[in-house]
Amino acid sequence: MMKRSLRAVVVIGLFCLPIGLWAQAKWNARYQQYINQYKDVAIEQMQKYKIPASITLAQGLLESGAGNSTLAVKANNHFGIKCHHWTGPTIYKDDDARGECFRVYKNAFESYEDHSVFLVTGQRYRGLFSLKPTDYRGWARGLKAAGYATNPVYADKLIEIIQLYKLYQYDTVRHYDKFMAERVKEQSVGGQPLHLITIFNKNYYIIARRGDTFRSIGKEIGISYRKIARYNERDKNDRLNEGEIVWLKKKQRRAPKEYKNRYHYVKNGESMYSIAQTYGIRVKYLYQMNGLSPDYNIRVGDALKLR
Repeated sequence: MMKRSLRAVVVIGLFCLPIGLWAQAKWNARYQQYINQYKDVAIEQMQKYKIPASITLAQGLLESGAGNSTLAVKANNHFGIKCHHWTGPTIYKDDDARGECFRVYKNAFESYEDHSVFLVTGQRYRGLFSLKPTDYRGWARGLKAAGYATNPVYADKLIEIIQLYKLYQYDTVRHYDKFMAERVKEQSVGGQPLHLITIFNKNYYIIARRGDTFRSIGKEIGISYRKIARYNERDKNDRLNEGEIVWLKKKQRRAPKEYKNRYHYVKNGESMYSIAQTYGIRVKYLYQMNGLSPDYNIRVGDALKLR
């Protein structure tokens, strides 16, 4: 349901860094966005197969370069699983040897599901399932010992990713966002990439691309385009500009709690509508919070309350 354009991640060379520096180099928006995008399906898989969500996410980040590896982009293969005993579509890529065969999936969900099945049914991984679900260190070392990867510091990398991004917090949750988990099932190989969905202020939003309309977004996401236009306080036939925020649920009355006692200072070119869109607030409540009448023309430098 949402995809934002971001810089490519360079993974080549990072394997040569000391573990601590390597992990710090991974702290960026692209990695956090990957976590936001896939954490719910990782939790879903944990509840179904008893594999710690932290391990699934860390392996996905490491193996796919946060979704930017050739295998992830061209084959939806997020875990580097090869073709052994595989009868589905394949792709060939150099790895430990030249021209090795890797599995191709219809979408990212299939990759996550197959990764779980691969571990659950693999004889060499059986001992991992006797570990406590919160023992991500044991899982990381067990995966390396069982031969999941040849890199000698594979376990250390997984552990550092988990700790750096606090992925262990997902190993004890009972509930997950089914909307986000279902979204992963819709990402297909080939064709126009789906928009990246982001969560903010108890809502979901996407960033409009060139040529987007409320109708095209509604068709992709499975929500009435009339509703989406209404959620954004717009006419259903309005044109969307590239880079606009498009909310997918009804906006809130105020910004999140962390914005209490904070102000937005109006910049050149902003309007009450654009500011309300930025924070996921309905326009009329932004006026009300600030004691302004709907015909007030904001000025550069005005300080606006957000909750």
